[in-house]
Amino acid sequence: MLVVGRVVLVKLKPNAARPAVAPYLIPIMPFDPTHSPVMCITQDSLPLTHAAQAARLCAAGARWIQLRMKSAAPDAWLATAREVVAVCHTHGALCIVNDSVDIALAADADGVHLGKLDPDWHEARSRLGPSRLIGGTVNNLEDADRAFAAGCLDYVGVGPLRFTTTKQKLSPVLGLDGVIACIVRLDRLPAWVIGGVEAFDLPTLRAVGAAGAAVSGALFRQDKVEDNYRAFATAWNSKPASTPQSPVSLN
Repeated sequence: MLVVGRVVLVKLKPNAARPAVAPYLIPIMPFDPTHSPVMCITQDSLPLTHAAQAARLCAAGARWIQLRMKSAAPDAWLATAREVVAVCHTHGALCIVNDSVDIALAADADGVHLGKLDPDWHEARSRLGPSRLIGGTVNNLEDADRAFAAGCLDYVGVGPLRFTTTKQKLSPVLGLDGVIACIVRLDRLPAWVIGGVEAFDLPTLRAVGAAGAAVSGALFRQDKVEDNYRAFATAWNSKPASTPQSPVSLN
C-alpha cells in the first residue's frame, strides 16, 4: 500500500482479479464518501458570489464543493477559483473545479469534474497526478461502460435523475431505473446522482448504491442555503419511504 498526497494506492499482485479501475493501481477515494455524500455545486447568476456560496455551504457543514462557472473569462475564473479553494480549505472542505484542468491546477484545487466533451480523462490524470480527484459524467450505459473501463476516475456523476433548469443542454432524463442501471454497470466506481435531485430522493439513492448526490439549484432556494443543505445532509441518513425499483435495461 502506498499513500500519495490525498490518495491511497494499492498495488495488485500480477494475477489478482481486478476491479473496474486502473490497470495497475486501485485509486481509493481520498476521503470517506459517507462523510461527504452531498456534493454542492455553485451557480452563476445568483446574488451571492461563488465564494459566498461556498462560505455559506461550508459553514452549514458541507465538505465538498464543486465550482461551476460556465461563462467567465479565464482570469476571472481563476481568481474566483482561488477564492473558493481558500474558503473550502479554511473549513476543511474539498474543492473541485468543473470543466478545467488548467484552472484546477493553477488554483490548487483538490480536483476536477470533466464532462463528456471536456478533455480526455486519461490526459487529465497524467496532468493532475494521483493525488487529485477526477470525476466524469455518466448520462447512459455507454458512458458508464467508458467510465468503468477508463481506470483513472475517482467517481462519476450519474444523471440526470429528472428534468432540471440548472443544467443547459440537459441530457435525456434517466429516471430512477436508469440511474440504478448505470450504478450496477459501474460496479464499485462511486456514483453521485445529479439532475433535479431533491432531499426526499436521498434515502432511496443511498439504498440503491449511490455514494451520494450532487446538488445545485435546490441548495439556494429562497436564500435558505444553510437550511437547504442540512435538509439534504439529514435526508441521506433517513430510511427510504418505499422499496427501490429494480433496474431495467437501457440497451
